[in-house]
Amino acid sequence: MRLVIARCSVDYVGRLTAHLPMAPRLLLVKADGSVSVHADDRAYKPLNWMTPPCSFKDELVDGVGTWTVTNKAGEQLIITIESVEHDSSHELGVDPGLQKDGVEAELQRLLALHVETFGAGWSLVRREYPTAIGPVDLLCRDADGTTVAVEVKRRGEIDGVEQLTRYLELLNRDPLLAPVRGVFAAQEIKPQARVLAGDRGIECLTVDYAVLKGTDDPSQRLF
Repeated sequence: MRLVIARCSVDYVGRLTAHLPMAPRLLLVKADGSVSVHADDRAYKPLNWMTPPCSFKDELVDGVGTWTVTNKAGEQLIITIESVEHDSSHELGVDPGLQKDGVEAELQRLLALHVETFGAGWSLVRREYPTAIGPVDLLCRDADGTTVAVEVKRRGEIDGVEQLTRYLELLNRDPLLAPVRGVFAAQEIKPQARVLAGDRGIECLTVDYAVLKGTDDPSQRLF
C-alpha cells in the first residue's frame, strides 16, 4: 500500500464529471490497484476513487505532476499534485479477514455446551436437529423430560419466531417427540417478537454472550 499526503486537485472524467479543487488530501494506492482520495473529515469514506481493474500512470517529477488512473471503461481519475508532504509504501501481506465474535453459530455452540442455561436438569439431544424444512438449532429435553426446540438468534425478531413456529408444527407431528415446546433464545429480543412468541406459547430467553463465553461474571457486577 502506498500512502501519499499531498496538496492536489482531482478530476473524474467519465459518465459523470466531478472536480475537487486544490487542497491537502490523503491518497491511497492499494495492492489491488485501487486508488482513493481522502479528506480529514469524512471518516472512512473517500472523496473520490477508482476501483480495479485499472491502469495507473505516475507522472510526478520532484513531487509535482499528475497521476492518471484509467478503468476498463475508459473513465479516468486525474489527480494533479502541487506538492507532496509524505510518500511511503508498506507491504501489508495477506489479511486474515474479520473474525466476528458473538455470531449465531458461536452462540449455538456455547448454549449446547452450557445447556443448563435454560434450566436445571436440561439435557441436549442434538445440535442442528434435521427436519424437512431445515435444521432446528438445538433439540433438548427439560427437567421433566419434555422435548424442547430452541431457536438461537443474535438479534431476535419476528422472522425468528415464525421460523420456530414452523419447526414446532412439524416436530409435534412426530409421536416420538411430541409434545414439543419452543424456546426463542437471543442476545436481544425485539418487543414485537416477544409479543408474538407469547401468543404462540413460545418462551423467550435473553442470553448473555459474555457470561456464556466465560469472560464476565454477573455476580461481580455493581449494577
